[in-house]
Amino acid sequence: MNTVYISGLRISTVIGVYDWERNIQQIVVVDLQMSADNQRAADEDNLNYTLDYGAIAAAVTAFVEASSYQLLESLAEAIAERVMADFNVQQLTLKLGKPGAVKNADDVGVIIHRTNASSTFQSGDD
Repeated sequence: MNTVYISGLRISTVIGVYDWERNIQQIVVVDLQMSADNQRAADEDNLNYTLDYGAIAAAVTAFVEASSYQLLESLAEAIAERVMADFNVQQLTLKLGKPGAVKNADDVGVIIHRTNASSTFQSGDD
C-alpha cells in the first residue's frame, strides 16, 4: 500500500456559523493522504492504475467552492465521503484548515481518518 497526497490545496468558499461569514468567501486549506496500491501504475508507468491527484484536486475544489457549510467538521466529512466513493480510496487522512480564523494562530481545523474496508482499488481496463 502506498500513499498519494495533496498538500496545501487552497480553496475559496462560504464557511462559518456567524452571519457575516455567510456573506463572504473564505479560504480553507485541504491536505489529503490517500492509500492505494499503485504498484501496477509504477510497473507500467500508467496513470490509469493509480489515484489521479489532478482529478482528485479538481473534484475537491469544485465541490468545496460550491458548498456553504457552517462547520469545518461537516465539510471535512463531506469531502472525505466524496473522495472515498468517487475515487475508490481505501484509506484517507484529511486535514481541513481555516487560516486566520483564530487571532494569533496560523491555522485551525480538523483532521479525520477514514477507512473503507470494502474498497479494493481498481482502475484502468481490468
